[in-house]
Amino acid sequence: MTSSSSPSTGARLAAEFAGTFILVFGVIGTALFAAGFNGGDGNLNVGFLGVALALGLTVVVGAYALGPVSGGHFNPAVTLGLAVARRFGWGDVLGYLVAQFLGGIAASALLFVILSGGENPDLTAQFTGASTGYGVLSPGGFSLLSVILIEVITTAIFVYVILGVTSSRAAAGFAPLAIGFTLTLLALIAIPVSNASFNPARSLATAVFGGPEALGQVWVTLLAPVIGAIIAGATFSLLFERTVALSADAERVSANA
Repeated sequence: MTSSSSPSTGARLAAEFAGTFILVFGVIGTALFAAGFNGGDGNLNVGFLGVALALGLTVVVGAYALGPVSGGHFNPAVTLGLAVARRFGWGDVLGYLVAQFLGGIAASALLFVILSGGENPDLTAQFTGASTGYGVLSPGGFSLLSVILIEVITTAIFVYVILGVTSSRAAAGFAPLAIGFTLTLLALIAIPVSNASFNPARSLATAVFGGPEALGQVWVTLLAPVIGAIIAGATFSLLFERTVALSADAERVSANA
């Protein structure tokens, strides 16, 4: 016998904690353990492509498993963007943000413990390398302006996609796949520039273990994704839903002619 009742607030917050944990554990674990791995006689690391795929896969897994409970945000920027777009209630925003940040930090804390059993004793340096930022924290040495632009633009695209694939007109059941593929694509673009955040919870999760340099720059990838998400949330209806409404009006006029 199944129940049609909605998940409780506690269940939704637990799902956001768990989903963000999975996301950070998957993508940062890949970055720490597999992206630069060199074993045996050959270089066996997965590189940027592997990290980008890990990000997309973790979101697909989390969204299918936990999306029916909480909506599958797993990202403070997404929560804020959906609230601005009136797809999510402002009264639930704070609880979601807290759950997401705690889930990300919990994942990084466990990765830190696992990493301590390896051969490299400088754990802070490894988390610094996985942190987001500009200059020395940018894999390609990009500037602050470049990092702000890439994070704002890519997060806006990401939230546009989420709003589109979760609308009433979208094909049912495919949203997690579209969202995961989008993140993989955006990560391939952004990793060399900012180390690819799009997610303040992911940024803070690595920065808290990355030392003063990572903490000093974390504001950039806390703020820029939020700006991008707000832009998308505020403009999606104007740019896309109004066009659909005008098209529907035109079809009615043609039918009555």
